[in-house]
Order: sequence, then structure tokens, then C-alpha cells
Amino acid sequence: MMPNKQVLKNDIRLITAPLQETQTASILVLTRVGSRYESRETGGISHFIEHMLFKGTDKRPDTLALAKALDGVGAEFNAFTSKDITAYYVKADFRHLSLAIDVLSDMLLHSKFDEGEIEKEKGVIVEEINMYEDNPIMYVEDLLEQTMFGDNELGRTISGSRENVRSLNRDKMLEYRDQFYNGKNTVIAVAGRFADSHLKEIEEKFVLPAGEGKNQFTKLSFEQKEPRLTVKDKETEQVQVALGFPAYAYGDPRVYILQLLSVILGGNMSSRLFLEVREKNGLAYFIRSSVGMYEDIGTFVIQAGLDKNRIDDAIKLIMLELKKIKDGIVEEELQRAKDYLAGKLAIDLEDSAELSQWYGQQELMCEKMLTPGEKIKIIMAINRDEIINIARDVLDFNRVSLAVIGPFKEAEERFKKLLV
Repeated sequence: MMPNKQVLKNDIRLITAPLQETQTASILVLTRVGSRYESRETGGISHFIEHMLFKGTDKRPDTLALAKALDGVGAEFNAFTSKDITAYYVKADFRHLSLAIDVLSDMLLHSKFDEGEIEKEKGVIVEEINMYEDNPIMYVEDLLEQTMFGDNELGRTISGSRENVRSLNRDKMLEYRDQFYNGKNTVIAVAGRFADSHLKEIEEKFVLPAGEGKNQFTKLSFEQKEPRLTVKDKETEQVQVALGFPAYAYGDPRVYILQLLSVILGGNMSSRLFLEVREKNGLAYFIRSSVGMYEDIGTFVIQAGLDKNRIDDAIKLIMLELKKIKDGIVEEELQRAKDYLAGKLAIDLEDSAELSQWYGQQELMCEKMLTPGEKIKIIMAINRDEIINIARDVLDFNRVSLAVIGPFKEAEERFKKLLV
């Protein structure tokens, strides 16, 4: 069933998706701003603002007061910043949805941005950066995108540099917030169990300024004619590897075909890469593939934790599997991949939080919103030739990028020879 959409008087788009068989409700506020909207000097500001919205309002003067309000009813709440989006959400027993609406609107509209809290939070975010860089399985993803996209808005990290974080101040944050946190730039998605009275509360409490229209970012000018490689020398027992290709943007219908390809290659424990690299050859503990999407480009990524003494064998085997899938797939594995995606979708969207994100993110980022049933229908109609054509289009070894974190000094040429 298609969700209901209404445009509130302040131009916020409100998406509602009822699930009456659940006891929970989720409210998600999505703002069309992320790290790719930042200048070099303000890098990390979107993420910093996300942190500051949890630091207190006039009504709830500090983090503890905000947390106690929601912890007291067993609610789940958090936020995230990506390169395209900043989002805030609460999932709660539907009897406490009014509280969730009140707290989220209070944070969004009345956060104090106290200068003392800003100074303290700089240290918190620097430690968050340290945590990511000290964790190779997390950091290799950022390293791959830096390798793929270079020194531009998509290539830089969401958290920003330590230097940028330390240089940000209250005036810069409020100016940036006022530029992007407006009605035209915001989608609110409510899913689960709710009443009409809750929707009235949302309209009454989320009184953002309307804004001047769709904010623009610098579109990526992407051109690649040979492999790109970054090796970060770090003393580890397990080597982290991420291998990626440029792919398709949000809303591109080829994404659905690519998602099926991803399942067949590395989406689950019966995928080709899992069976060949881990089960048959014991070269990895984990290996997976994934599809990422931005407004103007996407990524297809294979990530693995590999035996440092046999990393060359593992990369050769991964490359071999990428070559093999361009030659064909069998009907049985295609059908398994279709059934896997349909089953995962059904399980995920029983959760009100997942359902709110499903519809809210589509409304914010895509020209057309699909129901789960419509997506499954598209997936079920995809044939083997389409999969092979997409594999040949995306898995172009002249456009491959590789990021490696492990105990390797001056190893660029060694690894570059494997990307053929």
C-alpha cells in the first residue's frame, strides 16, 4: 500500500505509513544536507550539528534531561549523518509517540548550541575520529571512498578533519543550520501505529521556516581510466581490504539489477565470494559485497578481512570471481537471489523504524516512491542477461579502486599488479 503524503504549511513533506498490527511507532526527521554540502573550511559541520542537537534546549537544558525523557519510556533514539542526509529518529511504544514528537521538535527548533558544550564536544568528535581510524574494518570504507573520489566533497570524511572540528564555532554552526534546516529541505516520516491527533501535533510543533528551495551541492565530475590504490601501513594480524567500482545513483533503475548482482557475488553465506574465498580456500573470515548510492553516483564495493600471509591469493581469487560472473549466471542462483531480497525486505519492513526510513529516504532522494511490493515486482522481472550486462558495465577493471590496511610498506606496485 502506498503511504500517505501531505505537504504541511511550512513546506515540510509528511509521509505516513500505518502498521496497525504493531505496538510501536517511529518518527524520523530527514534533512537534505550532509558532508558533501560543506566547503573545505566547514568540513565536518553537518556531523557536529547533529551532535549538538542532543546537548540541550531551553525546555530540556542538557543531554541528561533529553535522554531521561526518552529513556523513561524505553524509547530508542539516535541520529546519523551521511554525505547526503542528516537524520534524527525516535522509536517508541505508540502510547508515547506524543512525547517523541515533542522531544524531536524541541531538539530541532530549540537546541541552545551552548559555547561551553561546543568546546567539550570538539574533544568527543576528535575521539570519534580516532576510534574510526584505529578500527581498520571501519576505516577501510572511508579510505576506499577517498581513493575512488579523490580530494573533493564525496572523497572527504563525514566527520571532517581534527583541525576543522577544532576550528568550528557557534556562529558558523547557526549560519549553516539556518541555511539547510528548513521546511523545503525536510521530510518527516511516521510509521507504525499512530492516530490523526499525532499528525496534528507534528504540524503544530515542527514550525521550521519554509526555506528558499532545494539546496544544491557540487556534482561529482568523475573520470577514471586506470586502477586507483591506497595502502595504509598498519601493524595488524588481519588485513582489511575494500575494492570498489563507481556505479549508479539514487533513483537509477539499474540499481535493482546491481543489488541482485551483489547478492549473487557476496550478499550472503551462499554467495560466490563467500563460498570460494572463505569456505573453499579459508582465505578470509568475512567477505561481503554492497551497493551504495548518492544523488549523482553510486558504488559497488567488496570488503574482506584477509589472512595477511595469503592476501595476494585472496585478491587474485576475488578478481577471478568478478571475471567469471561477467560470463554468466545460472537461473537457480538468480532465483535464490530474488527470493533472498524479497525475504529480507519483508523481515526488515515489519519494523516501524525500517519502514519510516524506507519511505522517508525515497521521498527525500528519489523522484518516485516505490512500495515494497512494487520493488519486489521489479526485482522478480529481472533476467540473467540484464545481470550480465550490468556486471560488464560496472565491473570495469580500468575503473577499480583498492584500499588496503595492513602491515605493508611500499606495496603499491605489488597490489596494483593484482588488479587485472
